[in-house]
Amino acid sequence: METLANLESFVRSAELGGFSAAARHIGLTPAAISRNVALLERNLGVRLFHRNTRKLTLTEAGERFLQSIRGNLDALQSAIADTSADQGAPAGTLKVSVPMSLGTRYLLPMLPAFLHRYPDVRIDWQLESRQVDLVTEGFDAAIGGGFELSPGVVARPLAPAHIVAVASPSYVKGRKKLVSPEDLGEWDGIVMRSSNSGRIRIWTLRDARGNEAPAPIKARVILNDPGPMTEAAVQGLGVAMLAMPDVLPHLESGSLVRLLPHWYADAGSISLYYSTRMSLPAKTRVFIDYVIEEFRHHRYAERFAGSPG
Repeated sequence: METLANLESFVRSAELGGFSAAARHIGLTPAAISRNVALLERNLGVRLFHRNTRKLTLTEAGERFLQSIRGNLDALQSAIADTSADQGAPAGTLKVSVPMSLGTRYLLPMLPAFLHRYPDVRIDWQLESRQVDLVTEGFDAAIGGGFELSPGVVARPLAPAHIVAVASPSYVKGRKKLVSPEDLGEWDGIVMRSSNSGRIRIWTLRDARGNEAPAPIKARVILNDPGPMTEAAVQGLGVAMLAMPDVLPHLESGSLVRLLPHWYADAGSISLYYSTRMSLPAKTRVFIDYVIEEFRHHRYAERFAGSPG
């Protein structure tokens, strides 16, 4: 009978296009993946891959074999994970990607209690505002919004990602009251340039009745991260369009005020992303459960909502 390691090495190599990517996904070395696949080919008596220095492609026999076992492998791994879910304490390095401001303000404060509960877990977090590839980059999980879901990656929504217009009380003082989003064009804007496209984002706002209108903020200050944008708004440099998690503490303290409170932009959801292609390690499983419970406990889904009511 063929081993599960050999079968998984073959399937992940086929899905990810190479032994190195499969090795990062499974947690083995490329040499071990190559050896497992070679053993599988020897046992089956067929060549599964065409190999060269630049590319790994399936043979016709490999294509047929992949289609035959892919779903069965996932089902088998899920069954093993379910059976062994209660075996062993969570341990090992937990590699997570999370945006800087969200991670610093909301996720890091969760860590003391989490690490006290699971003392054998080590933290390896990357706090940066970018979409990571969980599989090829070896992350256990990621938290953020707008990720493109690759095969085997799921998203668990945690809270809405609503964008609102804010400014400091000192900046607003003495200015004409805003009636509609179009009025923002007369005010100084603190805007963000996308690191991917190099473009400045222009938001379209909506209200409870479903009306939509652009927010034509003129760029006075251009930054590349929500954290500095929030601080610039607190310093009175202009109006910023920011996600509720970034500005909530300042709205609660009064260092920022919300403009046009009946208008917001819907940027989707803040979600927790993780892979289901292989059985989840205990460290990842308890982290997912812990974050979901903490978001519920602090009512972040309600507090991050920028929509009226």
